[in-house]
Amino acid sequence: MKILIAVGGSSKSDNALRLGAEIVRCSEEIPVVLTVARRKADQPRAEALLQAAQSLLTDVPCIHTRIRYGRPAEQIVAEAREGGYGLIILGERRDHTFKTLMLGSTGLHVVEHAACPVLIAKGEIRPVRRILLCDSGAIVPSLLARFTAQLAGTLLGQAEITVLHVMSQIIAWPGVPDEDLRASAEELIEERSPEGVWLASGLELLAHPGIRARAKVRHGVVVEEILAESETNGYDLVVIGAHRDAGWQRVLLADIARVLIKRLNRPVLVVR
Repeated sequence: MKILIAVGGSSKSDNALRLGAEIVRCSEEIPVVLTVARRKADQPRAEALLQAAQSLLTDVPCIHTRIRYGRPAEQIVAEAREGGYGLIILGERRDHTFKTLMLGSTGLHVVEHAACPVLIAKGEIRPVRRILLCDSGAIVPSLLARFTAQLAGTLLGQAEITVLHVMSQIIAWPGVPDEDLRASAEELIEERSPEGVWLASGLELLAHPGIRARAKVRHGVVVEEILAESETNGYDLVVIGAHRDAGWQRVLLADIARVLIKRLNRPVLVVR
């Protein structure tokens, strides 16, 4: 699987390089490091950024580098599409100006328009050993199927994966028994409730050598429970899902996904 690491010269780009090094170390892929210059006159600065990137990737035996010209978000998406990449890694850039709030960040644009999974490097960067996989209800198995199909050879080394489902009274199906809204993952699986069946199917999809998978249920507001689980249990990576709108051929992020991308303080992988 081809890996694209996008850098822009900030400390957030250094995070992307460090996380990229961890991923490449597991996959043995030769990554491509991309930087985007606004115009040809900026080429010397772009070349200096790529040299600095190479100096940070001393543990990676070989890398390729590329420079593209134009708007960063659009060029990252274009490079990923034209090059047939299977994963994009980029750093988070915190900019709370009015313009950014209106137009969205580079990361959000890439997540919404790229055809492959996008890994946003943020927070503390460390080897990916503990993964939190979050999704809503009936699409847990489909997210897991996409996750394992697309990234099995890259992230699923000796990993521990927690499949998290949040039981929320606000979004619960009509007729869900009150006791199910308080049940553990083990109880839901044993009762073969709809949520239990989804979780059991997800664990079956993760039956890979070296993988330790478990299901977990939390109760409350979805975003807050995912954030709390991430904070209190020291995960190295949080995985969330997005879906593609067949009519417009673009990825749609629900409000929950947008909030999680902004508020999580560790690497976030968005899988479609």
